[in-house]
Amino acid sequence: MGRAYQNRKESIAKTANAKSKVYSRYGREIYVCAKQGGADPDANLSLRSLIDRAKKDQVPAHVIEKAIDKAQGGAGEDFSPARYEGYGPSNCMVIVECLTDNPNRTFGDVRNAFTKSKSKIGEQGSVMHSFEHCAIFAFKHDSEDDVLEALMEADVDVTDVEFEDGQVTVFAPHTEYAAARQALTSAFENIDFDADEIQFLPHVTTTISEDDQPMFERLMDMLNDLDDVQRIYHNAEQ
Repeated sequence: MGRAYQNRKESIAKTANAKSKVYSRYGREIYVCAKQGGADPDANLSLRSLIDRAKKDQVPAHVIEKAIDKAQGGAGEDFSPARYEGYGPSNCMVIVECLTDNPNRTFGDVRNAFTKSKSKIGEQGSVMHSFEHCAIFAFKHDSEDDVLEALMEADVDVTDVEFEDGQVTVFAPHTEYAAARQALTSAFENIDFDADEIQFLPHVTTTISEDDQPMFERLMDMLNDLDDVQRIYHNAEQ
C-alpha cells in the first residue's frame, strides 16, 4: 500500500500546475469546508487539516483567510462535489474529483479531456471498486508499535501501519479519519504530519506503454487545467 501512496505523491509532483492554480484549488476547498462545517478550525477538524496542508504547500495566508472570510459572509458560490470515473491510455483507471457550481459544464469539460486523449469516461462505479478509499497519515516517529497501540486504545479501525526510514504511515478507512487524527494528535504532542488526507489508492497498477505515454500526459494536463478539478487519482505505473 505504501508503494501506491508513493506513486501518488510522485504523480502529484509531476502534474501540478502553476502556483496560482494550486492556490485557487485550496481556496475553493477551504471555502466549501468552512461553509459546510464552520469557520473555526478548532471546531472543524477537516478545515484544520486542510489549512495545515495548504500551509505545507506554501499557500499564502491571505488566500486561506480570504476563503474563510468569504464562507463566514454567507454569500458566494454554491459549490457541490462531483466525481467522475473512466479509463485512460493503456486501459488505466482514473478518478476525477471536482467542486463545481455548474455540473453540466464540469461534466462536459471532463468528458472532453477524456475524449481528446483517446480515453473513455465511464459510469459511476465503473472503476471505484479497484481503489481503496482511505485516510492516510504520515509522520516522523521511531516506533510503529507505539503508534498502533495509541490507535488501538482509541478504538480506531486501522488498515495498515508501515514504518520506513524513521517515518510511520498509517492507513485507515476513510470513515475513521477524524477518530484516527484525534487519537494521533492526543497521543503524540506536537505531531507534524507529512501526510494528512483522504484519498483513493489503487489495488493494482497498470503500466502505461511507451506509445500511450503522450496521451496519458495529455489527459493529466487537460484535467489539471480545469478550474473545477480538485484531485486526480489513477493506477498508472509510469
